[in-house]
Amino acid sequence: MTNAALRQAAVRNVTCGENVVIYEPANLYDCSLADGVFVGPFVEIQGHTQVGKGTKIQSHSFICEYVTIGERCFIGHGVMFANDMFRSGKPDPDRNSWCRIVIGNDVSIGSGATILAVTIADGCVIGAGSVVSKSITEKGVYVGNPARLLRRL
Repeated sequence: MTNAALRQAAVRNVTCGENVVIYEPANLYDCSLADGVFVGPFVEIQGHTQVGKGTKIQSHSFICEYVTIGERCFIGHGVMFANDMFRSGKPDPDRNSWCRIVIGNDVSIGSGATILAVTIADGCVIGAGSVVSKSITEKGVYVGNPARLLRRL
């Protein structure tokens, strides 16, 4: 490799509470993990992200910038978060224009789900493979693409 910087997965500039477990390889930077957070292998958590107490993030998940995840949440394998909505038809280089994603407390997100620029209420369950494209304000089980209320909890 000539004239190129090789970057490896790393945990850098991460604020951690007590009893945090991070299985490597993982790529975490400029984020905050509260007490008792578990991060599985092959997870990326980007800057300006906060993960609440007791939350579990399973392998191969991607959590983009500006995500807030509440306490006691479960993020299944391969969950993808995206907050650049390509409003101009291409990626937006201006981070300040990216949307914010907020996940309430006690939320479970099934494997392979995609979470776009939304807010999800406390206690919701998002089914595996679902695509959440609109904010969810009522506690319930949501499934499908786009995710729709299956039943109230």
